[in-house]
Amino acid sequence: MSGFKKFLMRGNLVELAVAVVVGALFSQLIQALVTDLVTPLVAAVTGGHQPDFSDYSFTLNGAHFPYGDFVNHLLSFLIVAAVVYWLVVLPMARFLSLFETKKKASEKKCPECLSDIPIAARRCAFCTAELPTVPVQGTPPA
Repeated sequence: MSGFKKFLMRGNLVELAVAVVVGALFSQLIQALVTDLVTPLVAAVTGGHQPDFSDYSFTLNGAHFPYGDFVNHLLSFLIVAAVVYWLVVLPMARFLSLFETKKKASEKKCPECLSDIPIAARRCAFCTAELPTVPVQGTPPA
């Protein structure tokens, strides 16, 4: 029983459980945003009626194919994906790019083998080519 208790109390499992709960709540929030704001906006742009394809179907050799519900779910997925992209992914990427530009370069390319090597390196660790020495800021030249 103690092994099961250790398994349940591991940090990864707790973090995963929190992520699932937050993800489910975020999904509900985005779905409500799409249902209550975006879909009526689409209806207003397309002439005042909300798109509903659930009655669309066709029959082939006596078999009935109700594809309209699939179209509704596909459109809902595309709208949710677009909303998440425009309201979450793009702003987060811009926010993270602010921190990326302030990072100081710590590596350079080897002119012989194009491997990434430390800036202060005098010899490439991959191809052992001698490199021109570039003084590192804060150290006196040799």
